[in-house]
Amino acid sequence: MKGSIFAFLGGVLITLQGVANSRISQDIGTWQTATITQFTGFIAALIILLFVRDKQWYGFKQVKPVYLIGGSFAAIIIFSNVTAIQQIGVTLSISALLIAQLSLAFIVDSQGWFGVAKQKMRLPQFIGIGMMIAGVVILRL
Repeated sequence: MKGSIFAFLGGVLITLQGVANSRISQDIGTWQTATITQFTGFIAALIILLFVRDKQWYGFKQVKPVYLIGGSFAAIIIFSNVTAIQQIGVTLSISALLIAQLSLAFIVDSQGWFGVAKQKMRLPQFIGIGMMIAGVVILRL
């Protein structure tokens, strides 16, 4: 249940962030917006880390270096999201984003990439993704 709540909260916040970033971008530019968003996100995470103090830094050396670049994806994500919202609107942008996320998650789960437990994908999962794609096509009309 807790995971579902966090997923819902993340979905709400990514939509609000996309809309806010799109608005900021109209005033100062997309890469400037990405920079501000990354910086404020860093500050927020640092403040939370200072309050939580979970002392998990000892595991930092165990993280594979390739995984440490994950945060850098955020700059491209922000740029892509802002540009998409400006060009096709919030609803279609978020719909396409969700389809892309779900499709890649589907592949990661089914192939067991990145150390994730392999999941067997069945017809209902294929139908679900197909229905989402059909929904975006209908929205686009």
